[in-house]
Amino acid sequence: MIKRFVRICLTLLWGLAGSMALAQSPPANKADAQVSQWLMRLHAAANKMAYSGTFVVNAGDNMSSSRIWHVCDEQAQMERVEALTGESRITLRRNNEVLTLLPERQLAIAETRESLTLFPNWLHQADSSIAQFYRLLPQGQQRLAGLMADVVQLAPVDALRFGYRVWTEQKTGVVMKLQTLDSAQNLLEQAAFSELQLASSLSMGQLLAMMQATQGYRVVRPQMLQTSAEQEGWVFKQVAPGFKPMNCHKPAVTSSPSSRPKDTLQCVFSDGLASVSLFIETYDAAQHAKPLAHADFTMGATHMLNQRLGAWWLTAVGEVPRQTLAVFVSHLERKK
Repeated sequence: MIKRFVRICLTLLWGLAGSMALAQSPPANKADAQVSQWLMRLHAAANKMAYSGTFVVNAGDNMSSSRIWHVCDEQAQMERVEALTGESRITLRRNNEVLTLLPERQLAIAETRESLTLFPNWLHQADSSIAQFYRLLPQGQQRLAGLMADVVQLAPVDALRFGYRVWTEQKTGVVMKLQTLDSAQNLLEQAAFSELQLASSLSMGQLLAMMQATQGYRVVRPQMLQTSAEQEGWVFKQVAPGFKPMNCHKPAVTSSPSSRPKDTLQCVFSDGLASVSLFIETYDAAQHAKPLAHADFTMGATHMLNQRLGAWWLTAVGEVPRQTLAVFVSHLERKK
């Protein structure tokens, strides 16, 4: 799960592109305008600023750290994220192209991603109604990593999502720190720069050269097919309020039966900040009947819920309260 928290770094600093579309229509009220303006500032920082630094993520008793370089121009954004804890891992991203290098295994995984669909998927959809489910509360200013930051809190209006406290660098709007809070304001997760330079020591050309240097690696290119729950024979009678479909995909069928991937359908939903992934697979008694398979899982803000549905096995995962996952699982039905 630590690998997921490393991806928070990417999502915080990358996943704001959809907020540009929000500016095309006037906000419905003052609260909408306040949230929109704040998110637009974060979008500008993600798309126009170069920066580098060390990012540390804490979730319960688990801690991970990464070194991040971010550069951009009018055509592209690029990042390099090097894990400093756990297995050696380097992730390079150019727009939607992602290359993950695992040096110890000499393995390179090349993927195309529309977005990093794990938390927090900031305004990936233009029709995201964040202001309807969160309130923006200014929290003053604070010095962080040697820089002054503005602090705001995004407070949820119901019990189906967590709250967030966000620190942004005062002059540029670069996200410096994020806390995830439960309904009692207890800290569930924290991700923050321990040091940050508002410049990058690497250029776009250097990062591109690194992304192309896969000599000596076994390059794997997972093939996924875009689909929908309805196309695959499923119906959601209800989803948690505010959560909208983001994408749905399944592994592509290969020509060789021995190399065919497990037939798992993944559907992702987001309210613009938090996300929920629902995995649907054929029930396997040898695997799923084990007591551990039925155990709910919690780490930091991440919850996981398992449930059998006839011949199928459902797994819901998200940075949301357990009752939110239960809404998705309990209202999924197989078409007749």
